[in-house]
Amino acid sequence: MPWPHLLCYFFGGAFLANAIPHVVSGTMGRPFQSPFAKPHGEGFSSSTVNLLWGFANLVAFYVLVCRVGDFDLRDTRAAAALGAGMLALGLFAARHFGRFNGGNAPQHP
Repeated sequence: MPWPHLLCYFFGGAFLANAIPHVVSGTMGRPFQSPFAKPHGEGFSSSTVNLLWGFANLVAFYVLVCRVGDFDLRDTRAAAALGAGMLALGLFAARHFGRFNGGNAPQHP
């Protein structure tokens, strides 16, 4: 499998991971941070804006994963690239948004 396809699958995984909280927040009617908020990525955007942003991320995921190459979830390299992209974006989001939502608080027994 050519490395540009694996790179597309990695970024497709990142877009998929980014779509999930925005679509979920939007469909639940809850505000959430987005690039369109003030300050960017820190303030809250409406549930409608989040749903639209999440859908745009799903479109990017579709283009990068379903329209590039011949993605097969049974291909370990393709699945690993997608999973690595999801993990990388997920870890970034957990650390970044944890500052605002209490997710980075130390755990006490």
